[in-house]
Amino acid sequence: MTEPRPGPAKPERPQPARTDAGLPLARRAAELARAKKAEDVVLLDLRPLGAVTDFFLLANGNSETQVKAIADHILETLGKEGVDPWHKEGVENRRWILLDYVDVVVHVFHHETRAYYLLERLWGDAGRIPLPEE
Repeated sequence: MTEPRPGPAKPERPQPARTDAGLPLARRAAELARAKKAEDVVLLDLRPLGAVTDFFLLANGNSETQVKAIADHILETLGKEGVDPWHKEGVENRRWILLDYVDVVVHVFHHETRAYYLLERLWGDAGRIPLPEE
């Protein structure tokens, strides 16, 4: 009996640009999140901290359905604009959906999950980038 061959290895995650290159994408994702009534939309600048990405976009919804709707809207609209995530997680769970665009990581939370994990506090040294008003 032959042993099964391992599937193709997932390519290594590309490195973020460490420039302003991801900022327009982060702002676009914020706009799309707000279009689905996301609350408490915050953009964190992680570049000075040497994190795995340049920007975190945090947003939350009030139900699992809204969390999925926000994430789906970002995925679908950016996909139509030619921008697909390198990785995504939590789409089935709907409590915390992560969309990894390398330079920008979008976190869409259920409001209770966001309150529990407090990423803003965990990344408290990160600067906040002002977003245009809704």
